[in-house]
Amino acid sequence: MGAKEWFAVWFNSPYYHKLYFEHDEAEARKFILKLLQYLKPAAGSRMVDIACGRGRHSRILAEAGYEVTGVDLAQDSILFAQQFETEKLHFFVHDMRLPFWINYFDYAFNFFTSFGYFATRREHEDAIRTIASGLKPRGVLVLDYLNVHYSEAHLKPNEEKTIGETVYEIHRWQDEHHFYKKITVNDPALNQPAEYTEKVAKFTLGDFTDMLSYQKMQVSNVCGDYLLNSYNIKNSPRLVIIANKV
Repeated sequence: MGAKEWFAVWFNSPYYHKLYFEHDEAEARKFILKLLQYLKPAAGSRMVDIACGRGRHSRILAEAGYEVTGVDLAQDSILFAQQFETEKLHFFVHDMRLPFWINYFDYAFNFFTSFGYFATRREHEDAIRTIASGLKPRGVLVLDYLNVHYSEAHLKPNEEKTIGETVYEIHRWQDEHHFYKKITVNDPALNQPAEYTEKVAKFTLGDFTDMLSYQKMQVSNVCGDYLLNSYNIKNSPRLVIIANKV
């Protein structure tokens, strides 16, 4: 563990946030509100947003009246998020593989495929253990991941995006166990292009069910998109897992 891991570098970059987050605030808010309508959390519920980034989802949850804690490995992201702290909203630098509050939260959220980045299966199991231990009995986890089967069939090898004066050249590929994405950042402010490579594990519903059940978490529902429609193994773009701590 440490700063040499690709996600610790890339997720702390301002280019990461510009590429992924600055254009879809409305979609994020719509998803969160739909999710809250489905979950019907009790007033004052304690929630943790794991791998919260700059706290976009955390802020929406807090605005809805809940006590929210956001944690992320990227120090710069947390420093940015902390400007939005209130009595009901707090942010901390934390690695999801390591223990934190025990039997404290009513709900845990892991949004936007903020999982599957670690080098070994054991590290991912450690993260699930941390999440499960942080939940109260009968607490709820919502884990938002890509649908491996859909992503395999719809992989777009090459793409170029221009945001302001920055041009992102994106190259995607896959092997048996992972998806890869190489992002080349061309920005006039840089002396030379910057390169980052994402690596995401091909975890299926079965993989998550196994990891969760080992930590006494039971899957109660599976949705296939941000409108919470039913999951279809071939046609759903997302894998949104809702699990309860037994």
